[in-house]
Amino acid sequence: MIHRGLSGIAVVVVILLIGIFFDSWLKRLLNKVRLDPRQADTLHAVISTGLQIIFLGLVLLVIFGPPSQLGTILGLAGAGLTVALKDFIVSFFGWFVLMGRNGIRLGDWVEINGVTGEVIELGMFHTVLLETGNWTDSGHPTGRRVTFTNSFAIEGHYFNFSTSGQWLWDELRLVLASSQNPYPIVEAIQKTVLEATTESAGQAEKEWQHAAHSRSMRALSAAPAINVKPVSGGVEIAVRYITRANERYQLRSKLYQAAMNLISKKDSLEPVSISEKEGPNLA
Repeated sequence: MIHRGLSGIAVVVVILLIGIFFDSWLKRLLNKVRLDPRQADTLHAVISTGLQIIFLGLVLLVIFGPPSQLGTILGLAGAGLTVALKDFIVSFFGWFVLMGRNGIRLGDWVEINGVTGEVIELGMFHTVLLETGNWTDSGHPTGRRVTFTNSFAIEGHYFNFSTSGQWLWDELRLVLASSQNPYPIVEAIQKTVLEATTESAGQAEKEWQHAAHSRSMRALSAAPAINVKPVSGGVEIAVRYITRANERYQLRSKLYQAAMNLISKKDSLEPVSISEKEGPNLA
């Protein structure tokens, strides 16, 4: 009996020494790896906690011996851990999805759960964006870091605007005074938009036809469309056109400038107001 007890104590001491060795080795390993200090501390805490739980379980097995229903206990413990760590497990598998062909990379401009920004960190469990957006236009950086668990890659959806084929339908809106004749301005604006988007529209149609598997999709047109309707105090002109996501803001500014020049040439004395549709529509 005494011999058995001494053997158990020796085994427990060996397990504790192995645990201390692994802990010190892990600290040296993390010091050599180039990580953010907060990330290194978090990773060390997680791994250390996991090792402590494992070694504690081994010590309990040595002291009390294996339970009679070991398989049942392990099954219940595994099910409980699966439920408790469900978000981390889904996030981990979501990381593999993001690393795939249709995933995202550092520096990509993406939209996740309605938040648009540049990917600045891509870890096994979290993705961090540098948000771009303000109250009126999502093209300006806010400086905020937004963190998402990688579960959105499996349970939700995301848009990656940095890959080829990412087209947006954008809209240009002008409101003319009721005293102005809108038709000459409409023709001039339509011509200007058509000249500015002809190349983009042709490329978009080619990509859609290449990717489409149905005849109805192959008949889609990326040509700009214009709509004129009466509103309170005047006439509203809405021009819908195709553009690349990363060129959206530059093209919109260019078209607004051209539209204002056309209007000023037609009648520089008439008041003009400009309104803009919020949010892009993914093509």
